[in-house]
Amino acid sequence: MLRVIDLRVNQALTALPRAGYSVDHAMSTVTTICDDVRERGATALVELSERFDHVTPQLRVPKDAIDRAVESMDPLVRQAVTEAIKRRRAVCEQTEKEPAERTLLVAPGASVTTRIEPVRRVGLYVPGGLAPLASSVLMNAVPAQVAGVDSIAVASSPQARFDGLPDPVILGVCGLLGLDEVYSVGGAQAIAMFAYGVPELCEPVDVVTGPGNVYVAAAKRHLQGVIGIDAEAGPTEIAVLADAGANPLYVAADLVSQAEHDPLAGAVLVTDSPELADAVQSQVEELVAKHSLRERLQQSLTGDQSAVVLVRDIDQGLAVVDAYGAEHLEVMTADASAVAARVRNAGAIFVGPYSPVSLGDYAAGSTHVLPTGGTARFASGLTVRSFTKVMHVIDYSAEALEVLADDVEAFAMAESLPGHAQAISVRRVS
Repeated sequence: MLRVIDLRVNQALTALPRAGYSVDHAMSTVTTICDDVRERGATALVELSERFDHVTPQLRVPKDAIDRAVESMDPLVRQAVTEAIKRRRAVCEQTEKEPAERTLLVAPGASVTTRIEPVRRVGLYVPGGLAPLASSVLMNAVPAQVAGVDSIAVASSPQARFDGLPDPVILGVCGLLGLDEVYSVGGAQAIAMFAYGVPELCEPVDVVTGPGNVYVAAAKRHLQGVIGIDAEAGPTEIAVLADAGANPLYVAADLVSQAEHDPLAGAVLVTDSPELADAVQSQVEELVAKHSLRERLQQSLTGDQSAVVLVRDIDQGLAVVDAYGAEHLEVMTADASAVAARVRNAGAIFVGPYSPVSLGDYAAGSTHVLPTGGTARFASGLTVRSFTKVMHVIDYSAEALEVLADDVEAFAMAESLPGHAQAISVRRVS
């Protein structure tokens, strides 16, 4: 089912699988949508929902609808969500949150303080289309709460089967997190609502985070600068680096788990074992044949974005996965921890046979809002830092300024900026 790319002889890393996904193609449509929301506000939101979601939305979700969603939540699901929140919060508080201030005395009478400040208000987008990703609520909200964000709003697309409200599990997770500003708005129009605000409905936000479809990604690109964004998330992807000792059923199950998200989802096995590759192919075919979403799986697994990549050895495999920069990378090799420690580019790394991506998607404590499309080469997943900004506070005495005055004046004059030099000279004590 998965096509094979053999790099054992031809080492061209340009042959790596990628989805045919272009944010550029959506930009003209998205620009029109965003302009419409800015100009017509709530009226545009309703009409766009009727056009794209085929339902008249209840734009602001009533608090009692959120309360009912919490009360009606399946006890097993509620327990799972509660535990996931607990673990995500612990990781945020203990490994992601930085000290509010750190001061360095760079010389006598001269200090620079690095101050970490949360943004004031954020808009969190939660996909509600092919799969209502209720887990994205906590992945967005918990780090924002730990960062100290004052005001948090959530948007997710309205569903006809729920009378124009988002999926009740999404609302239930909002309720468990104490979030009651929730909007039944999806797609690019939700990002525009957050960016521009809608009178008497939604105040503008400072930052928008959360995954979404190509129109959400295009809206983020279009509105970046009006708002801060986390990333332009593309289709999900998994890469598995495995050797002959890996369990082919585990590998196959994990490839299928991500492929079921979307017809454009990528599933890539990188291995130095042709025998493992054959065994995984057989297991994938068996799993797909029995899967309720087999049509979607067949599209994603046979698409250009999915493949088995054969390499000479694990060293070449590491070069391949670093070039690919997977959103999710599983390492199933001998001495998996040591191999994982050599990876430079991945959104998140899952080590060994008992750390599947599904664990990270829900309850490991890590973030599941991760860079896609190879952007892990330079981008990071959503963390507490995504909701903060850094300010430097500079405090020099007259004596400390005098020590540097000649240096600063010389530097300013070298840049042909005499006014900068003058701002120093007028302050000199002698």
